[in-house]
Amino acid sequence: MSRQLMIKRFPMFDFVIGFLMLVFSLLIIVPFLYILAVSFSGGGESIGGDFFLIPKEFSLEGYQYLMSTSRFIQAIGNSVYVTIVGTFVNLLFSVTLAYALSKKFLPGRRFMMLLIFFTMLFSAGIIPNYLLVKSLGLLNSYWALILPGATNAFTIMVMKTFFQGLPESLEEAARMDGAGEIRILWSLVLPLSMPVMATFGLMFMVGHWNEFFGAVIYLSKSSMWTVQVLLRQMIVVGTSNINNEFSMNEKSAAQLGDTIKMAAIIISMIPIVAVYPFLQKHFAQGAMIGSIKE
Repeated sequence: MSRQLMIKRFPMFDFVIGFLMLVFSLLIIVPFLYILAVSFSGGGESIGGDFFLIPKEFSLEGYQYLMSTSRFIQAIGNSVYVTIVGTFVNLLFSVTLAYALSKKFLPGRRFMMLLIFFTMLFSAGIIPNYLLVKSLGLLNSYWALILPGATNAFTIMVMKTFFQGLPESLEEAARMDGAGEIRILWSLVLPLSMPVMATFGLMFMVGHWNEFFGAVIYLSKSSMWTVQVLLRQMIVVGTSNINNEFSMNEKSAAQLGDTIKMAAIIISMIPIVAVYPFLQKHFAQGAMIGSIKE
């Protein structure tokens, strides 16, 4: 009897889970569709604050205003620069350090791992980080957004575990052929590490592209703002800021204010969304590989 009751309960349980997942999905999809609809609508539709998922009048005015102003293009360029350079530095430091720590013959390996693990438990805080960046002369420099987070303990530990799981016979054969450690890392280890490299590379890219807090603290020049900082100015400060930033008259700013904001949000999402399909085949495998050592 109890078994029959359990069998009857499972369909209801699946229905509840499915319903909750549907509600959760709608909570994510509906706001995105609204943003997309407003970005492609005319200025008059968004003034009244009406909710709609399909624009009544298709218009590209918001995108035209954004792409015709050097202010927004400059912010996009700043974010692209920080993302590309920052991701390269992250991968360079993480891979080289993790590869070195994966070798048992490295002197002081355990002590260095202890120091790295210590950074997972304790952080310096905002003020010490700011004072350090200032003392290094990195204020109003993009390196202030890149160097403080050049690597992290979690990435090093996962990559180290992955490198330790590679067959030692491959490296021994390469050494017998006269290859050094750098050649082994570049020609042998890295090609075998594409899943974990793609996974952390995507994580680093998303982190640098969404960089906001560091840019607000370390970059006081508005010409160096990343796109996330400019978005905050546009969305939080309001229509008056759009008027100032994009040299629009008050009437145009009032009519296209929300349209420009939503168009800016959509444009800021495109680079990461465009990169993900190229890394997707490695991402699913790399999300779990390296976390289990054979």
